[in-house]
Amino acid sequence: MTVVSTGTVRRIGIGVGGIGLGFGLWWVAVVLFAPPTYILPAPAAVLGRLAGNPTLYIENAWITTQKVLLGGGVGAASGIVLGVLIAKIRVLRASLLPYLVTMRVLPKIAIAPVLLIYFGLGMQTAILFVAIIAVFPVAISTAAGFERVPERHLDLLQSVAANPRRTLVRVEARYALPDVFAGLKQAAALSVIGAIVAEWIVSTSGLGYLILVASETVQTTVLLAALLLLVAVGLAIYGSVALFQRVTVGPSSRYAGPT
Repeated sequence: MTVVSTGTVRRIGIGVGGIGLGFGLWWVAVVLFAPPTYILPAPAAVLGRLAGNPTLYIENAWITTQKVLLGGGVGAASGIVLGVLIAKIRVLRASLLPYLVTMRVLPKIAIAPVLLIYFGLGMQTAILFVAIIAVFPVAISTAAGFERVPERHLDLLQSVAANPRRTLVRVEARYALPDVFAGLKQAAALSVIGAIVAEWIVSTSGLGYLILVASETVQTTVLLAALLLLVAVGLAIYGSVALFQRVTVGPSSRYAGPT
């Protein structure tokens, strides 16, 4: 079976069609209601703004992408490690879970000023902020995945004195993969949001900073052009995680276990 199946192509086609429909409705709204350009410019004006100064947008998009990839990567890796520890060591579960829940319920925008005080402006602070946001969904999903391993399998492996490390990698990790990827998908989306919030508060570059400056100066075409690029970045990162999941786990929603 090929990685890119007919169903996958169909879903991509529907997604592209949906984006095209959105642009069409945008154009119709501009034609019918003729709003002022500072409220809703035409799609052609926004695309023209992108084409008129591509370097500005590409450079800022790359800066934002770096923050998402680095911060999200650090957060995802830390989340996987924490998830395994929480699932395997009950004492750690009881002690770490309240902190993870606190990180989840605490408004993310409230964390950024604290990081600004301790670490100042810059790329490192933004990456740390993104990492903090990405940790929770990956850790919780990973822990849930490891807890789904059937007890009968673990009992059988223990009865034959199977190596604990090989059991973890070859059996438990395989059962946990779908849940791990579910957490990674959440982290991918949240990392994009985190990067933008970080650029509003602790950075002076990136698409988020460009959006902030454009909103303050009422440059709607610049704002919407940056938003379009941000959507493209988010879709690309999320799609990459989904594709990697399909290559690793396969098309089924729940892995049936090692064969």
